[in-house]
Amino acid sequence: MTSPVVLTRRRLVAAAPLLALLGVAPALAQSLASGSIADTVQKMKPGEYLWAPDIAPQGPVVIIVSVETQRAYVYRNGVLIGISTASTGKAGHETPTGVFTILQKKVDHKSNLYNNAPMPFMQRLTWDGIAMHAGNLPGYPASHGCIRLPRKFAELLYGVTRLGLTVVVTDRAEVPRVAPGPGFLQEPAGEAPDLAGRSFWRPERAQDGPLSIVISTADRRMLVLRNGVTIGSAPVAIAEAINGPRAYTLRAIDADGFHWMRLLLPGQSADGEPVEVSSAERARLHLAEDFRQALATALAPGATVVVTTDTLQSGATGKKLTVIAGEDKPE
Repeated sequence: MTSPVVLTRRRLVAAAPLLALLGVAPALAQSLASGSIADTVQKMKPGEYLWAPDIAPQGPVVIIVSVETQRAYVYRNGVLIGISTASTGKAGHETPTGVFTILQKKVDHKSNLYNNAPMPFMQRLTWDGIAMHAGNLPGYPASHGCIRLPRKFAELLYGVTRLGLTVVVTDRAEVPRVAPGPGFLQEPAGEAPDLAGRSFWRPERAQDGPLSIVISTADRRMLVLRNGVTIGSAPVAIAEAINGPRAYTLRAIDADGFHWMRLLLPGQSADGEPVEVSSAERARLHLAEDFRQALATALAPGATVVVTTDTLQSGATGKKLTVIAGEDKPE
C-alpha cells in the first residue's frame, strides 16, 4: 500500500523526490494547493491521503465525506487542506448520509458494539455508534457504519477539529468547492413577512463551542445547536423555492458584519468560477428581529448554516437522511 505524505505550501516542490519514492506523483500533491482536485480523487489508492495545512493555517473547519467515491475532504476557512481515501459502511450497515456535528473525541477508543474493536482517534458523529476513526481501508465500503480513515490522516484530522464541528456525509460523487459570500443571516432591508409560530432561545443549555444552524424549508423552521445541543429554534420565512441543500460557514465578523463562505456541496456547480452569495439570495431568508439579534450575539467564526429541503420531523418518511445527529447522550 502506498504511504501518505504530509505537505506544506513550501514543501510541495521540494518534496518531489520523496514523493516519487513513495509512489505519490508530485502533480497529485500540487493539485491540492492549486484546487485541481478532480484528478486527485480518481488517482488516489486505498490508504493514500494528502495533507497541506499551511494553505489555510487558520479558520473554521468543515469535513465532507463522499460515500460513492470513498473519499474525505477537509476544508479550513473555505480552502481545501486535506483529502483522503476512506471506507464507509458495508451493505446492511450503510453509513447514514446527512449533516452531523462532532459529539465526542477520544484518542484511544474501543468499540462498545463490536468486541472492543480499536477505534484510534475516534470522533463520534452519533450516539448509536457512527464515528470517524483510523482503520483498515480495503478500497470499498467495509465498516459497520463508521468512516474509516488512514491512521496518520485520522491523527492529523483529530488535531484540527473540535466538538461541534460540522461533518457532511453525502452519497454523491462530485467534488465540492467553496466560494466566499457576505452575511447570509443579516436581516435584509424592507418589510419582513409574518413569522407565526413558537420560538425559544436557551443559550445556557450549551455555553461553549461552535454553532451549527439548520434551516428546514419543509418545516419553515431554524434550529440552532451548540455542540449538538439545541439552544434555539424559530420559524423562518423563505421566499421562492430552494432546490436541494445549501451550506455556509462563518469565516469572520468585522465592522462590515458577518462574512460567510458558501460551501458548494457534491452535485452542485458554480460553472468553474467562485460565486458570492447575492443580496437577492440573502433576502430570501426572514426571521423575527428579536431572535435574529439573539443569534447574532452567539455567532462566532466557525459557525455553520445548513439549509435543507428535508423535514426535521423524526417520524417523516423518505430517503434516509440525518439532518443533525445526536442532541442528548443516552444514559
